[in-house]
Amino acid sequence: MTASAGRSSAASSAAISAAIPARLGTRIRAVDLHAAGEPGRVIIGGVEDVPGTSMFDKMTWLQANRDDLRLRMLREPRGFPAANCNLVLPSSNPDAAAGYVIMEQVEYPGMSGTNTMCVVTALLETGLLPMHEPATDVTLEAPAGLIRVRADCRDGKVTGVTFRNVPAFATHLDAVVEVPTLGSVTVDVAYGGMFYVIASAEQFGLRLAPDEGADIVRITEMIKAAASEQLPVVHPEQPGFAGITIGQLSGPAHDPGNSMRNVVTVSTGALDWGRPATWTGAIDRSPCGTGTSARMATLHARGRLGIGEDFRHEGILGTVFTGRLLEETTVGEHAAVVPQITGQAWITGIADYVVDPTDPFPDGFTVGDIWA
Repeated sequence: MTASAGRSSAASSAAISAAIPARLGTRIRAVDLHAAGEPGRVIIGGVEDVPGTSMFDKMTWLQANRDDLRLRMLREPRGFPAANCNLVLPSSNPDAAAGYVIMEQVEYPGMSGTNTMCVVTALLETGLLPMHEPATDVTLEAPAGLIRVRADCRDGKVTGVTFRNVPAFATHLDAVVEVPTLGSVTVDVAYGGMFYVIASAEQFGLRLAPDEGADIVRITEMIKAAASEQLPVVHPEQPGFAGITIGQLSGPAHDPGNSMRNVVTVSTGALDWGRPATWTGAIDRSPCGTGTSARMATLHARGRLGIGEDFRHEGILGTVFTGRLLEETTVGEHAAVVPQITGQAWITGIADYVVDPTDPFPDGFTVGDIWA
């Protein structure tokens, strides 16, 4: 780009910004990204700080008082079923450069790997946090706790994000749940930043390929609903995180160079047992960072994954996150492990989001063709 072209582009952007009508009110500035295929919007401006001394407190306050923000950014017309959003806020923790609250379609997760990758990439590539090449070390605060990150950087681009996750642990191995229409299903339950129910895809004849998406979602949502009723779980140190809220199907890798393949389904609405057509969710397009952490915890509990071993986890698109267990620890009475996850995110857009005061859908909407 020439200097004159750069000045022209900057002038055009300024003109567009100035032309936005004042009646549209406060603009929410957000960076849109994807991490290994999974979308992750990052709000970097236009939302004031909220009460709370920790990101868990701020998450709880938002859930109780400003859930309209989550709905507005994730539902149509600004969002879609697979969308995720993160709100960057100041952290009171002296070790953290910033904090972030993660928002998904039906919950506020304590932690998310893809969203962490998107937040780090957005903050560094937009200059909101200083980037140092070849690597930038930064600590962020998620609602689940402090997340220590190393971002590989080259020519202004974050080429890889490696984060030390919160401890992961298995609560149930080879438990049997009764699932309407499916019968008895053997599952594991593990925490990797969220509580996952994990089942083998092979017992349902699934290879975890993109053309199986509808069956993957239907089966996973049915298993998750049954497991959440039959296998209650509570985080022993953070009782605000309770219940199985997400499901994962696991199977052999398609690429022999990888360890396993998984597909995580994120719920998009409440499940109605009486209407099978409403068993809907959205597939995580990535290998899923917290899902990978939970899966590694179950493998370690079975003696199938050691400390320091690389675990290459495929997602439904064939993209890969590399996991590694750093050390053993305990969480309450549970034997636990500390996972490390490596992946990458890419910026796809930067936008200002507004609400016209005459808009009949200020907080968005859902329609039953693609939403529960």
